[in-house]
Amino acid sequence: MNIIVTGASRGIGYELVKQFSANSQATIFAVSRNLQKLEQLKKECVHSNVIPLVCDISKEDDIKKMVSEIKKHTGAIHFFVNNAGAIVNKPFLELTLADQEYVYKVNVFSVMSLIQRLLPMMDENSRSHIVNISSMGGFQGSAKFAGLSAYSSSKAALACLTECLAEEFKDKNISFNCLALGAVQTEMLNEAFPGYQAPVSAPEMASYISDFVLNAHKIMNGKIVPVSLSTP
Repeated sequence: MNIIVTGASRGIGYELVKQFSANSQATIFAVSRNLQKLEQLKKECVHSNVIPLVCDISKEDDIKKMVSEIKKHTGAIHFFVNNAGAIVNKPFLELTLADQEYVYKVNVFSVMSLIQRLLPMMDENSRSHIVNISSMGGFQGSAKFAGLSAYSSSKAALACLTECLAEEFKDKNISFNCLALGAVQTEMLNEAFPGYQAPVSAPEMASYISDFVLNAHKIMNGKIVPVSLSTP
């Protein structure tokens, strides 16, 4: 069983890799820009089945190199978690084009590029699963917050992308689902809501996500699932 997790150097991604690593039959490709954090993560994992991959997913050349490296280890991917994300907390009238491009490049365009390159490796024989990590901020009808227009709209785009891909590849034995997460105590939450104490910890959310990744595709496809105890 081969699993890819992006944004693995902190928060939910870090904890998610640790949870997956408890399965000695799994090989986890942990993706991040931060090699030091990835090496520390590998040391903390139960089994030595974590392969750190340094990649800035906002750069197409880095994505190409990462996929080439994965192919050196395996020809099949069973689970892929698009967890990496970027946020800019700034009033709408102060947003620059660079701000908008940065957020959308990480939260939307990189995900599209990664999926395009990894789809040929997804194992259609065992029904593989691609899970996109969105936000309640991008969930239609949810509460919205000033300063997060670029972030929330990009996460809404990610949710819609999930639905589109589920329809387009429904005959390929590959499921696409999306989790719209509420407040979780992470560094990114501190960037969006400084000082706010979330009711859910990163390990707690990672426990839910890991089970969803491994099992939800057996009964659902193309779904946007809100996962939240609070607002935000």
